[in-house]
Amino acid sequence: MTRGTVDLTPAQVERLEGLLRNGFRFVTLDRYERFLGVVLLDPNEGNLKLFSQAGYRLGDGIGMLVEREGGRAFVWHEQVVPATTEMLETYQRFRAEIERVLKRQSQQDAP
Repeated sequence: MTRGTVDLTPAQVERLEGLLRNGFRFVTLDRYERFLGVVLLDPNEGNLKLFSQAGYRLGDGIGMLVEREGGRAFVWHEQVVPATTEMLETYQRFRAEIERVLKRQSQQDAP
């Protein structure tokens, strides 16, 4: 594997295609060229695993949901976006859906 490329197994390709069929789309982030950006998925050991928590895209990175003095916010370096009720609801739905799709696909792969 050369820098910036990922060799995927047929099972991983099928999982990614399943995400596309479920309405997800893929983006690339230069900072994370080794990872696949739906959330950051780590295509290691023949699987697709969540690399980190889901986040909110801020510029060239992913803002993580954090608790701050003023309430919850998505933070990426110096960028801060206060987490509105609507954003939090969308975030929770997204997280639940990605986890559901990955779990279902992993169960389908089990012997």
